[in-house]
Amino acid sequence: MADMSPLFRRKGPAPQDRLVTLIGKPGCHLCDDAQAVIEKVCGDLGVPWEKKDITEDPQLHDAYWEQIPVVLVDGEQHTFWRVNPERLRSALTE
Repeated sequence: MADMSPLFRRKGPAPQDRLVTLIGKPGCHLCDDAQAVIEKVCGDLGVPWEKKDITEDPQLHDAYWEQIPVVLVDGEQHTFWRVNPERLRSALTE
């Protein structure tokens, strides 16, 4: 079967159907910086986001302790330590 025209190819999920997760801990200034970027980008795009405290979840602690803050997009690691707003926006609109 021939490739379908680009007009008929399925695009990725709409931004409002995505989910951004910030994994951090209280008192973490990098986590606060990451949250500010996430709030702005997700707010602009209408993307839901959530915040998880690494100190309250042993699995998250084991997986990400040395990388916080960690940002997940749809459950997959997007970045850690610093969040680039343009890169996050691009990931959410691809």
